[in-house]
Amino acid sequence: MKIAAAIGTSILGLVLGNPAFVSAQHGHKDEQGSSDKRHGNEREKEHGRSSAQHSDKHPARQREERREQHSARRVAWQDHRAQHWEQEHRTWHERGGYRGYHIPQDRFRANFGRGHWFRVHSAPILVVGGYPRFQYGGFWFSVVDPWPEYWSRTWYETDDVYVDYVNDGYYMYNRRHPGVAIAINASF
Repeated sequence: MKIAAAIGTSILGLVLGNPAFVSAQHGHKDEQGSSDKRHGNEREKEHGRSSAQHSDKHPARQREERREQHSARRVAWQDHRAQHWEQEHRTWHERGGYRGYHIPQDRFRANFGRGHWFRVHSAPILVVGGYPRFQYGGFWFSVVDPWPEYWSRTWYETDDVYVDYVNDGYYMYNRRHPGVAIAINASF
């Protein structure tokens, strides 16, 4: 039942396109255990259940859920692999200009650019409308471009990337493939 509620909440957040909503729900779920301890009987009365019914999930079930999440992420990344990247890739200028959130300069310099590498796999990831979205430096980034067909199938797990603003918008760059810019959209 908890899984169905979490999935329903996540889907609603994804449909609304608001990752902060999903994040807030996820954060609430993480805090639930400590909240139950502080508020004890209040929560039991509110939900009509005893605290024994709020026990932690079985480790095997947790592993299964992690496998399912990993599989869903892998599918989302694989679905956006280009067949012919040179033909499928478009810059923000070709898209009519960047219209997403602009990161303030002080935060950009502190967290982004060529000197700030990370692996996408280590960042929180959501799949919104079938497209992968990852969080880094306090911002969410939606991948707009497909990734080149010649990149490793698991580049998002193994390759270092960085986010930069070049000429007309935000792009993600892969350290193994310098000069290849994947258009991404920033949101808060």
